[in-house]
Amino acid sequence: MQLKNDLFLRAARGEKTERTPVWLMRQAGRILPEYRAVRASLSGFKELVETPEFAAEVTIQPVDLLGVDAAIIFSDILVVPEAMGLTYEMVESRGPIFPKTVKTEKDIDQLLVADPEEHLGYVLDAIKITKKALNGRVPLIGFAGAPFTILAYMIEGSGSKTFSQARKMLYTEPAMAHKLLQKITNTTIAYLQAQVTAGANLIQIFDSWAGILPPAHYQEFSYKYIKQICDALPDVPVTVFAKGAFFALEDFGKLNCSVIGLDWNMNIAESRKLVGPNKTLQGNLDPCALYSDFATIRKETKKMLEAFGPDRHIANLGHGVYPDTNPDHVRCYIDAVKEFSAQMR
Repeated sequence: MQLKNDLFLRAARGEKTERTPVWLMRQAGRILPEYRAVRASLSGFKELVETPEFAAEVTIQPVDLLGVDAAIIFSDILVVPEAMGLTYEMVESRGPIFPKTVKTEKDIDQLLVADPEEHLGYVLDAIKITKKALNGRVPLIGFAGAPFTILAYMIEGSGSKTFSQARKMLYTEPAMAHKLLQKITNTTIAYLQAQVTAGANLIQIFDSWAGILPPAHYQEFSYKYIKQICDALPDVPVTVFAKGAFFALEDFGKLNCSVIGLDWNMNIAESRKLVGPNKTLQGNLDPCALYSDFATIRKETKKMLEAFGPDRHIANLGHGVYPDTNPDHVRCYIDAVKEFSAQMR
């Protein structure tokens, strides 16, 4: 199907665009009262993720209500460990909790390499429903967590400031860590290939906990597995977003991917130099900038756009939009990107 708005994909491929495309991580979520209304009608987050019709509805809301240039399927990176046999609970105000964690090699042996149709069919159905409902208005982004970030949750059992249990394994049981990472990678590759078959136009890999690793460990326990995933997805552009991994930008430049996401701490000019001329950059306004008044949001947005320049840029925040952000402030940012980037052409 021909897309009516393909700015996002053209920018990802490095083609010229009339303006900079814009979307936000976590745009389908808690900032929108319309999302909260759907969520309130269900038992909780997991039911929403696992019910394709509702997941599709909240995926499309930001396209209608905010005017973004891409939709991202409403799901969670933790559907992968769940499909492998490690179930999680989403606890209000605490985040994800895994009642059982991976402690031994036997635990790893008991995990499945999940079959995407059998174990993650609800995500694939949500993608198909969303694609049909979008009717070519904007592209649809599929996604998964990077293997190290998934391992971190599977070992730790919850979010953490340090992920010391997960990082301990890298030092004390490196072979075990690699065995688990490869199993996660195999599941993730099959899952993302199935997302593309179902209709995803671009895939984003979220390495949310990249920044907690020292560079040598990042190279060994994260980068090489992200590389496998990128190499396995030749048919669509791939975005790699590794929060805090400024030390890996030069390596990311060598990946078989189209887009590198920057968090708000990364210097734009330096990042551009490190990844080289053949990658599109995505980001990277500080999410907290959206708490300020409209004039400040517009000023910060213009400054960001000028730093990235008119080519090979997808506007976004440097992380997900925070849940207590006023939707009008998000619209101000999106409108400012459209207005200022068009003027820069």
